[in-house]
Amino acid sequence: MLSRCYRAASLAAASIVLSLATTPARAMVCMDTSMTLDEVVDTISAQKSCDSAMKVFKDCALTASGDVELGAAVEKKCEADFKPGLNASQNQAYKREMHACDIKYRNKSGTMYLSFAAFCRAEVAQRYSERALKAAGHKAR
Repeated sequence: MLSRCYRAASLAAASIVLSLATTPARAMVCMDTSMTLDEVVDTISAQKSCDSAMKVFKDCALTASGDVELGAAVEKKCEADFKPGLNASQNQAYKREMHACDIKYRNKSGTMYLSFAAFCRAEVAQRYSERALKAAGHKAR
């Protein structure tokens, strides 16, 4: 009897795992298009500038934990404008500002606070990008 219950429970668990594995990634409507989170990340990464990447992030924000991945894509896009040119003290200042975003909401519960932290970090990276482009004589795009 016990082995039959165990077998039934194993089959039920296996069917749940298989159904989850075949479930398509959740889509969201972003820029009037249905996209998965990965597709939005790819769209952010494909932008020509930090500012346009931030615009996509704002337009496609979930106000939930998924924004962490979107914000990281914005950070990476923006950092390309300034990170290689930072000296040691500027790099430390950048890390401090990013850390301030991380701790600002650390004692809050709810996924919206992860989104707030992701936006804070993306905005810091965007500010650094704008400063670097201005110093280089380029207009932020």
